[in-house]
Amino acid sequence: MIGFWLFMLITNLMIPVAMICLGKLFMHKAPQNINYTFGYRTTMSMKNQDTWQFAHRYCGKLWLRLGWILVPLSIVPMLFVFGKNIETIANAGLAVSCLQLLPLVGSIIPTEIALKKAFDKNGRRKTT
Repeated sequence: MIGFWLFMLITNLMIPVAMICLGKLFMHKAPQNINYTFGYRTTMSMKNQDTWQFAHRYCGKLWLRLGWILVPLSIVPMLFVFGKNIETIANAGLAVSCLQLLPLVGSIIPTEIALKKAFDKNGRRKTT
């Protein structure tokens, strides 16, 4: 059971660690070319190179912060099921993984809001 618990703990840390790593990457070096394969890809972020870079920096900062917040929030629940039966450990791990998806996917909302504040619908920077 300890092996399964450790497996679930490591599995639960994959999303926060990915957010931290990709957050750092996106903040400092977004994919050079706008593409449909890798990166923060929404209609607004892909308007031009300026929106592409802005979206990656913004989302990268957000993912970095959220990733670090998710690390302890992913570990603590698993501590409560240490030594329990496999079903309990699996259910806790599943719940943690599902909850991690909220900030991962939810980060689209503030990023898109920031894009709309900084750029018009055609991707031109707004002047203040």
